[in-house]
Amino acid sequence: MGKTSFALIGTGIVGERIIKQILANDNAEIIALYDENTERLTEMANTYGLFATSSYEEVLALKPDWVYIGTPPVSHASLSKMAIEAGLHVLCEKPLAHNAEDGSVMAHAAIEKTTLTAMHFPLMYSPAVRHMMKLVEKGTIGDIVRVELNAYFPHWPRIWQQNPWIGSREQGGFTREVFPHFLQIMYRMFGNIRVQDHKTTYPVDETLAETSVIAIGETENKIPVLLNGISGIGQKEELSYIVYGTKGVLKLRNWSELSVAQKDSPFEILTSFDSVKSLVEECISGSNGEAEILVPFSEGLVVQILIDELLTEK
Repeated sequence: MGKTSFALIGTGIVGERIIKQILANDNAEIIALYDENTERLTEMANTYGLFATSSYEEVLALKPDWVYIGTPPVSHASLSKMAIEAGLHVLCEKPLAHNAEDGSVMAHAAIEKTTLTAMHFPLMYSPAVRHMMKLVEKGTIGDIVRVELNAYFPHWPRIWQQNPWIGSREQGGFTREVFPHFLQIMYRMFGNIRVQDHKTTYPVDETLAETSVIAIGETENKIPVLLNGISGIGQKEELSYIVYGTKGVLKLRNWSELSVAQKDSPFEILTSFDSVKSLVEECISGSNGEAEILVPFSEGLVVQILIDELLTEK
């Protein structure tokens, strides 16, 4: 069986991470790169010894097994639809699209063509997160009584992630860029989330993204959910996803640190987890017709609908 081929559209910071992940897998290969930023495209092609194409149409003509879409959200729908119509599998950066309307176009296109779709949600391929999911499913922390997401940013955009759109109200902001990772995990763990009330605050400059989001809601099983995000504050960046149970509490801190507490006891950091397949490995399995764990566009649409609701000013 030959290597699974990938073509990458968008070679920004996250796109480069995907390049490294694919090149690290002996069963995968990158056959093409494309980016409208020709300077960055040339840099990445030369750095990693890869073929730079001159157009997206040229990429599609090469018929890779997977096309990775790592461009700004407003372009996800059109680029994904073209790849799907060409019969190619599509791996898309989050959020799924610019809005739920575009996301719906993407999800329906995938269903009609029966191609595989996946989204770049790294938490799904984190051993710590998968362990957290198992502990909740096994009832280790008892009955779940609340779920919380807290996201605190001293800077937005983050210092390492400066680009023309990430701080814009049209396409950027932490609700689009960070919240989706955790909303997707919540969905996998607890099903659909219904937002009951929220308050989203924007700066006076109408071109800039939100500075604060507070929302309350509930899961399908009536578990209360709190979503809390704020930027431009005087502290170090801090992210926490917390699941409260009657017997214990699980906390995922700053993406990868999982800890557990029991009644009247402090949190203890957990360090021993089963290994899990990477996103690239799951894409390879899927394209070979084997069982896979991927986040399809249909699931990305569920998250996108929540994002749109949270970004509605009230």
